[in-house]
Amino acid sequence: MERYRNLRTVLRSEGKLVHLEQSLIPLPCHVASQAARDAFNASYDAQNEVACLMLGSMSPELQRTLENYKTYDMIQELRTMFEMQAKQELFEIVKAFHTCKQEECQSVNSYLLKMKSYLDTLERIGYAMPNELGVSLILNSLNKDYDQFVQNYNMHS
Repeated sequence: MERYRNLRTVLRSEGKLVHLEQSLIPLPCHVASQAARDAFNASYDAQNEVACLMLGSMSPELQRTLENYKTYDMIQELRTMFEMQAKQELFEIVKAFHTCKQEECQSVNSYLLKMKSYLDTLERIGYAMPNELGVSLILNSLNKDYDQFVQNYNMHS
């Protein structure tokens, strides 16, 4: 997912993001205009460059699988391949975050770092939690020793 975001950033800065979002339309045979042929060839070259960037960021196994795909078709295939994996990862992270409770002997510092790692992971995969909700869920999961602190926090924000 991180590589995909990095790729989108690079392509956006190069003005080539469009090649991930729409397929190259073949040039009709009857088009005789040199300008139209030149524009098509430039777009074709840009798509090949994007495809090379994409393939270069993949594992060798994925490269072999997708090397003959056009950029748009490649991104559609990748979405299909990894969509279920991404949904499962999101589910597991949210489940772990919501079921996490501070243990009696666990320091608040180590517990907060653990909870922050869940929030960071959610943000990394594209599901950033609003700060207020994250803080509320973390405060709610602290053990009873922090009830007074939570009450004061909620009263004075």
